[in-house]
Amino acid sequence: MTAPLSYRGGAPVGHISELGPVEAGAIFYLRLWSDGVEAKSQVWNDFATALGPEKGRKALTAFETLSGLCARYGRRPLMRHGVSCKCVGADESCFANFIGYASEGAREDAMLMATNLVRPDMAPVLVGLAEEFGFALKHMAIKARRFAETAPKDATYH
Repeated sequence: MTAPLSYRGGAPVGHISELGPVEAGAIFYLRLWSDGVEAKSQVWNDFATALGPEKGRKALTAFETLSGLCARYGRRPLMRHGVSCKCVGADESCFANFIGYASEGAREDAMLMATNLVRPDMAPVLVGLAEEFGFALKHMAIKARRFAETAPKDATYH
């Protein structure tokens, strides 16, 4: 039996654990951004903490604009799973790959993925924003990895 057409974008296609840090981060922040006002505050706090206030604000603005354009010019609403869900939906996978390609500078591939999300005339705008957001996620992942490598193994963090 197949799912109704309106739910195809939410169909599970993988697991978060199978993704790289940029793609997993893109999905996490997409989910969190859609989870209410307090969750949006957490997004800002994460960006500001990891990137500093100026770069954090720039990343947040890129992500906020990107999300808004996806909602306004989307082919249909993006289906999302819950913030703590371990699986990845089809729409989330498309969004994550779009951000991943953009963060690697693969503009043509990012453009192709963007046209799956929004009207074709809006795709170039999305790609530029996705590059900014993807670079921020990449920077956050590098900082987190460095912290994990240098943190004492027996330390307790609260």
